[in-house]
Amino acid sequence: MGTILIYIIGLTIIEIYLFISIGSEIGAFTTILLIFLTAITGVYYARYEGLKTLKSGFVQLSKNKPPSYEILSGAGIAFAALLLIIPGFLTDLMGFLLIFPFTRKMMFKKFSKKFKNESNLKKDYIEGDFEDIEDDNDRKI
Repeated sequence: MGTILIYIIGLTIIEIYLFISIGSEIGAFTTILLIFLTAITGVYYARYEGLKTLKSGFVQLSKNKPPSYEILSGAGIAFAALLLIIPGFLTDLMGFLLIFPFTRKMMFKKFSKKFKNESNLKKDYIEGDFEDIEDDNDRKI
């Protein structure tokens, strides 16, 4: 919980610094206009990518294959749209990197390697036999 709070505070400080720096270079009105433009563009592109991912998921289902990448990709697109709606230049950059399919695949590969470790590969199960015992209550029909 503490690390998430530190990340949120750090992100806010970086966003305020970027607002001040970019706003002093291009002007306050242009900065505000740029933030709204990136939010609107990002949301429309997120909608396009989301519909494309949904269609791809249905294609996978019609082939009797699990749409696991499409589910993960849809969650990534939804998070990217949230990042694009939040005002700020750093969140917009992270949102656009996550919304484009090429960079999204690269990020997923990086994080999937992080979670694939040897503890996930070892077999955590116990083999055994069982016997089904009929109960008197099962015979009453």
